[in-house]
Amino acid sequence: MSEYTSKEIAKLACEALADKKADDIKVIDISEVSSLADYFVIAGGMNRNQVQAMADNVEETLGKKLSLSAKQVEGYTTANWILMDYRDVVIHIFDQENRRFYDLARIWRDGKDVAVEEL
Repeated sequence: MSEYTSKEIAKLACEALADKKADDIKVIDISEVSSLADYFVIAGGMNRNQVQAMADNVEETLGKKLSLSAKQVEGYTTANWILMDYRDVVIHIFDQENRRFYDLARIWRDGKDVAVEEL
């Protein structure tokens, strides 16, 4: 993928989300429970504009600092759940209603919660 670790990618993504005032950023290490990725980063936004701004900032930050682009981005237009696939790091940006409804942190509770500060 690149010379950067998945941990470094997750950390930069969290910083980019925090820059746009993301609500309740969660990082889950799923490396031992799934082959999908090493980390899920989950964040919330208040409305469609904020959710899109968060996704834009992640894309810009990872592109500029690490020369990475997402393998796939889904849900940008509706912006109730944007999924950004950076291979070993999958970023989920939700509006409030969909974050509560899908509750990925509960679904992936077998993963290990990682404090953003520990990245």
